[in-house]
Parts: sequence; C-alpha cells; structure tokens
Amino acid sequence: MKPSVIVFVAAVALYLPTIRYGFVQDDRAIIAGNPAAHSIGAAFRAFDDPYWPAESGAGLYRPVTILSYAVDWTLSGGRAGWLHLMNALWHGLAALLLTLVLTRWLSPLGAAAAGIVFAWHPVHVEGVASLVGRAELLAAVGVLAAVLAARRGWWVAAALCAALAMLSKEHGVIAGVVILFDNWLQGEEQARYPTGLWIVLAIVTGGFVAAWLAIGRAGASDVSAVFIGRGATGRLVVALPAVARAAGLLVWPASLSTDYGPQVIPSRASFSLAAACGAVVVVGVPFLVVWCRRRAPAIAFAAVVGALSYLPTSNLLFPSGVVLAERNLYLAVALAAALVAVGIEWSASRWGARPAVAALGIVALVCGLRSFARLPAWRDNRSQLLTQLAEHPESYRAHLSAAAVLAGLRDTAGARREYRVADSLFAGDPHMDAARALYLVGLGDTTAAAPLVRRARAAMPFEPIALRAQFLLELARGHRAGVLAVADSAGQRYPWERAWYLMYLQ
Repeated sequence: MKPSVIVFVAAVALYLPTIRYGFVQDDRAIIAGNPAAHSIGAAFRAFDDPYWPAESGAGLYRPVTILSYAVDWTLSGGRAGWLHLMNALWHGLAALLLTLVLTRWLSPLGAAAAGIVFAWHPVHVEGVASLVGRAELLAAVGVLAAVLAARRGWWVAAALCAALAMLSKEHGVIAGVVILFDNWLQGEEQARYPTGLWIVLAIVTGGFVAAWLAIGRAGASDVSAVFIGRGATGRLVVALPAVARAAGLLVWPASLSTDYGPQVIPSRASFSLAAACGAVVVVGVPFLVVWCRRRAPAIAFAAVVGALSYLPTSNLLFPSGVVLAERNLYLAVALAAALVAVGIEWSASRWGARPAVAALGIVALVCGLRSFARLPAWRDNRSQLLTQLAEHPESYRAHLSAAAVLAGLRDTAGARREYRVADSLFAGDPHMDAARALYLVGLGDTTAAAPLVRRARAAMPFEPIALRAQFLLELARGHRAGVLAVADSAGQRYPWERAWYLMYLQ
C-alpha cells in the first residue's frame, strides 16, 4: 500500500471518535447560529460578508470555509457529527498531500514517517476536533494542492487551489510564495514555470487582499487583551516567548492548552529568557532553510511553509487576536514531520531499515496516544472548561468562563469568586471588566461595577460590551442624560446595536 494511502487512513481513523462531539465555543457563532452556514444558497449570497457575524464586529473574510459548512449542513441536516467527520476527512487529505509533496525528496519510508507524524501530531487536535479549525484544514489543502498542481504543469488548477487557500483563511496568501520556493528548491533541475502563472497568482492574491480590506478588515482591530496599551517593544516581550512556546509544542507537545493567554504564557513587562529563546527561533529558522536547501530540501520546504503560515498570528509584525493557538500551528507541524522523516532516513542508512521502522513506530505510537487522550477536551463546552481548569488553573480566561457558567447557574458566591481569581491573574482585559460589570449591575451592585466600567472604557473606549456596561450602569443609577448619550454613541458607531438599546429605552 502506498505511504500516502496509509497516512490518509491513519489521519482519518484517529479522529473518528469526534463524530460524537457537538458544537464547541466558536462553533456556535460561526456555524450553529450563522444562517449563512445553513444552506448553499445563503453561503453564496454571503460571499461578500465577513466570516464573523456583523454584530460581533470581529470581521475576517473566509467565504469558502463558510461554504463548506453550508454544504455539510445541507447534506446532514445540521448534525455536528457529520461536520466532525468532514473535518477528519479534510485533515486526512492535508496529510496525504503533504506526504506527496515531500515524496520528491524522501524515500517511501521517510515520506510515510513525515505523513504519520503530521497526521497524528497532538498539536493538531484543536484544529481538527474543533469545527472552526476547518479554516486551517482547507487553507493547508489549498496551499499543498497548489504546489503539486504547479509541479505537474496544471496551471489553472494551481491558481484555483491557491484561491481556495486564500478564501479559506488569510494565511493562504502564502500560496504563490510557497510555489515559488518549491520551484527554487529543485536547484539545477528547476522547471521554468510560465510567466502567466505568476501573473494570475499575483492577480488572485491582490484580489483577495482587496476583498479582505473591504470586507474582513474589522477583525484586524481585535487584538488580544495582553497587547492593549503596549508598543512594539512591549508586544515583542510577549510575542517572543509565545514563539518559543510554539516551537516547544512542535517538538514536545506534552502540555497542551485551549488558551495560551496570561498566565499560561506569563504576561511580562520586560525581556526574559523565554523571549531570548523566541528570538533564537526567529533568527534560526531562516538559517535552517538556507543550510538545508541542498542537504535536506524537505526540511527547508517545511520550515518555509510552517514559518509563513504562522507569521500572521505570531504577533511579531503586528498584534493579533490571540497570543498563541494550537490550530494556528497546523502547517507548522510539517517542520516537525520533516525533521522526524530525515532522522528516520538517517537511522535506516546507518543501522538498517528495521531499527528505523521500530523508531518510527515508537514516535507514531506516542503521538497517537497523546492525541487520542486529548480528544475528549473538545467533546463539548463543559469538557473543554473542566480540562482547562484542571490542566491550567493559571489561565485567567478559564476562570472568566467559569464565572459566566456559575452566573448562569445563579451561584452568586461562586461567580464572584471566579471573577476575583480571573482578575488576580490578569487585570488588563477590558472585555472581562465589562462582563463582570454587567453581572454586578444585574445584581444591583453598582458601586462595585462603576470602577470596572471606567477601566473598560479607558482601555477600549468604544468596545461594544464596554458601552453596554456603561449604559446599564447609568440606567441603574437613573442618570437619564448618560443613558441617552451612551445609546446614541453606540447606535451611531454600531448600527446593529440599536435594537438592543431600544429594548431598554422603550
């Protein structure tokens, strides 16, 4: 059996248990509660709409991802299990394509090793078991398929696959660069790709960027709370340790997390040893690419693909909405896979095939067992929250979520306690301040809510939830003028918010 087929079957088989899972966290807003994801016609009509519903203000532009959900919803009647199965199949296809791409430079054993490690790497659990991880899977399939199509001279297919990658997730814009780099890696055997291909890829890329700026740019203003008020140096103080943590997850994914914000990755005010390690990774990757170009092209290719795909969310160039997320490392896992593959080939050449196969078996078993054990964390919202609280009690966001759950259960003492714990871990999140203030206003404790509203408005003056918190605070205190002023300001800036404010003004 061909290595690519083995890899595909292995990748899909690992994630078959997820067909019993439901919609978790962002899955609800993006899929379950999004009419555009419920029919193919609605998805096409929403092709010029942002990825996130307009009322969220989060923006982004991923119409092909939404279309894929709409197809699944139409076929299954909205069953989450079907969507999870399709995620497993897309992951299997991505692993298969990576195996085929690396076959150019690796033996069948090496290609199989790369594919198996990629298929079963524990970092992939979030991207595959979480339905919104579909964007990562589609973008990876698009980029890798574009490379293979270009190698075979299928120029139209290469351009279409590149467009698929871009319209699935923003980092798909790397497709043209990856095709160019793959061609450069061929060295003296380098094929001459037609000028028309580069022109078409440039047009497709430019068109996507224009669409993203017009439709999805709102998401660019949504930055992680830890970066609020920080300049470029302050941002790097946080971003570089996250890069080091990302590199560590690729090599040794023992401690995984659904949240890498403060204090899972400590929120520091100055450079640290972790930041220095991150800087070494940033500088080392380009050197690795150059050094491996002729010695180990598979590693060079994987390093470029991984680095370019991770760069937009690395916070090195600009702040993003997350400090680090495992799903954003989806293509970066190709580097770990290539390193293992080259190591297995070296072992086979030195000690023979049997020890090398045994070593591969051990690596695959460890990866598979770790991934399988991690799957239940994505079964439902409850499982995810309990897993995060148990494994990373230092995560302020976990305690913030726990506070919201306890508030819904009318456990006032428990909710107040969890809000205090979250605030003690990280006091710089205006969204948390506003959410806590809303809860306190609902309890009638306007005295405790007032400083939280001031803090939220000072950090992000026009954040919708902060405006809502101030509105309800003014309403509870009977300040009519303040109530009308906030409602007017929010209504002008966010037209979709007007209905909410009218409910209280009527």
